[in-house]
Amino acid sequence: MAPASTFVGLPVIPPMDPSLNAANPKARGIQKVFEAREQAEGAGATVRRSIGTPKLKNFTPFLMLDHFSVAPGAGFPDHPHRGQETITYLLHGAVDHEDFAGNKGTINSGDLQFMTAGRGIVHAEMPHDDGQGTSNVGMQLWVDLPRDLKNCEPRYRDLKASEIPTAKGDDGRVTVKVISGQSYGVDSVQELAYTPVWLLDVEIQPGGKLVQPLPAGWNSFAYTLEGTTTFDTGATTQEVPQYHNAVFEQKGDQVLASVPANATKASRFILVAGMPLDQPVVQYGPFVLNDASQVRQAMMDYSTFTNGFERAENWRSEIGAAMM
Repeated sequence: MAPASTFVGLPVIPPMDPSLNAANPKARGIQKVFEAREQAEGAGATVRRSIGTPKLKNFTPFLMLDHFSVAPGAGFPDHPHRGQETITYLLHGAVDHEDFAGNKGTINSGDLQFMTAGRGIVHAEMPHDDGQGTSNVGMQLWVDLPRDLKNCEPRYRDLKASEIPTAKGDDGRVTVKVISGQSYGVDSVQELAYTPVWLLDVEIQPGGKLVQPLPAGWNSFAYTLEGTTTFDTGATTQEVPQYHNAVFEQKGDQVLASVPANATKASRFILVAGMPLDQPVVQYGPFVLNDASQVRQAMMDYSTFTNGFERAENWRSEIGAAMM
């Protein structure tokens, strides 16, 4: 008999959801569209940050979205987290990771890592050097944890590219990697993040149209990686170019996206939706809690190696040692 699941999150596909089962679904409108501008982050890394900026801050349950580029010699050496989850999706190259609990490994192009910080973790994320100086490119999404899970034990789940199912739509002109959620009748691998999040990697060929239902009332956005995407809100259309984030309204049942038949290339974007959390967010760097006293406690716990950070004392990662 298989062991009982220890997963404490909510189902990623809500049962009997009114939008997923709508007889006459309506398109979602667009709240705003803006460019993610480049900035320095970590030790020598470059990111395009779109969530976690003055233009879009604490878009529950999302805390931050970075489109990162990290060359060998740069990276994110030993640093703590508490109170959130991170989802890292590698688009090109490879990234090594290591934490104070002895977890270590490498995610490669097309792979993901879901990391639940919970009550506390210290880890490092560094580019894997291929010997040619190639930059490693990917997306990292920070997701808030529900209040009653802020103190859970840290947890990892690696998702390999080969494990991700693919859905096809519009006579093959639409391809969706169903990382988390559901698209064109294809369900994702379950039990990835504790906070329910849909994450879809969408490619639309010229002349193609995506019709993608999303759970009712969830916050959602689309970040364009390549090309230009046309979103149909039902009342109007809006073109969204590369490196721009389109933030959708909560009202509506589905996202409609297309690429004109006369376009010279396909568009590619990540479509993300998450269940809103009705709770305050107080963030200080890598600590995300519900009030200021909890943040101060996190800082104290980290500095004194207590209450979840005991294993941080005298620990140094091997992969981050060169930059320490």
